[in-house]
Formats: sequence, structure tokens, C-alpha cells
Amino acid sequence: MSATVVGLVTPHLLRIVDLANEAQKGVNVDWHVRDSVAKTMRELSDQYNAAVLVKSYIEGLETVAGQAPRSHGDYIGVLQAAAAAARNLWRD
Repeated sequence: MSATVVGLVTPHLLRIVDLANEAQKGVNVDWHVRDSVAKTMRELSDQYNAAVLVKSYIEGLETVAGQAPRSHGDYIGVLQAAAAAARNLWRD
């Protein structure tokens, strides 16, 4: 059974969405977001198609943030921060 891009990226994306939901409730999730993104980047970078996976992960985070109601500032902020962190880690 071969893994698909969606199958590999979705669990990582959903982990950040869960944290964003917690942030919207007032929970401080900064450390958890940084940790989750770092783990995701390590896992995805080990794959033969790492560039495609990382691009999909970042685009997924940005898409979810873009579709969120503007009133969900903390939720959007977490998603945007995660996307920025992933971009920075990928460049390093």
C-alpha cells in the first residue's frame, strides 16, 4: 500500500487545526505548535517527495486560515504561525 500526499499530510494538518481550536478557546498553545511543526517537518523531510509534502502542508495551513471567519483571530494566528514556522524550517 503506497502512501499518498493527502494521507501523509492530513494528520499533521489536523494536529495544528486542533491546536488552533484550543487557542480560539483561550489556551496558550505556542509551544505545542512549534513542537508539532518541528516534528512534522522532520517526518516529512524523510520522505522521497519531501518538497511536495512540505508544500502541501504549508498550503493546507494557509488555506484553512484563509477560510476561517475573520472573527477567529487566535485560530487564524495559530495556522499562520505554523505555516511561517514550517517555511522557516524548510529553508534552514
